Amino acid sequence: MSTVDPAGAVVPPPSQPLSKALVLEAAIRVADRGGVESITMRRVAQELGVEAMSLYHHVPNKDAILDGVVDLVFTAIRLPEADGDDWRAAIRARACSAREVLARHSWALGLMDSRRNPGPATLRHHDAVLGVLRRAGFTLRMAAHAVSLIDSYVYGFVVQESNLPVMTPHEAEEVAGGILEQLPAGELPYLTEIIVEHAMRPGYDYAGEFGYGLDLILDGLEARRGQGSGAVTSR
Repeated sequence: MSTVDPAGAVVPPPSQPLSKALVLEAAIRVADRGGVESITMRRVAQELGVEAMSLYHHVPNKDAILDGVVDLVFTAIRLPEADGDDWRAAIRARACSAREVLARHSWALGLMDSRRNPGPATLRHHDAVLGVLRRAGFTLRMAAHAVSLIDSYVYGFVVQESNLPVMTPHEAEEVAGGILEQLPAGELPYLTEIIVEHAMRPGYDYAGEFGYGLDLILDGLEARRGQGSGAVTSR
């Protein structure tokens, strides 16, 4: 049965029987357009062309939808697989995959580690990451440090990248040039230097910073992976 959305448009019925998987996929489409705040039972139902009440046969509430979409996002991130010395390549590939997936679904950043009922894909993912690190000789505490450090870097980079006012190297050059024109002559020499000698150079792409920072982190972890503590002393 077709329904009518608030704008008066007719929404066709789903082409296949409703299921939990279809509900979660629809919720992701809703979030991709309007952010996580836009995920409601009503809007997901509209996305599917059904009545909101029909969703309750597949998901009990909005929290269950949020749990499910987080699990789907984790499903899309590449699972690391490695033994021993291959840990670095595996963790690097996993971090790059996480960045790519979260760039498409940046609304998920605040949800990734917030759910009290993580799904099977979420748990399997975390177990795989820890397994690579532990088999590579990381102590338990160092493995915990590594996961926290890498995920903080990936999530933070995605937030920063998604909020940049530019999308392409050409746009970056235009924006940098505009900023340069506004700088007081002879003042702010270090900012001027990085704009002229770095940001405005042909081919510069901020996205390339991700790999450089990630490699620094992996270098540091490699140097400390066998340490018994690795704890940072607070001051």
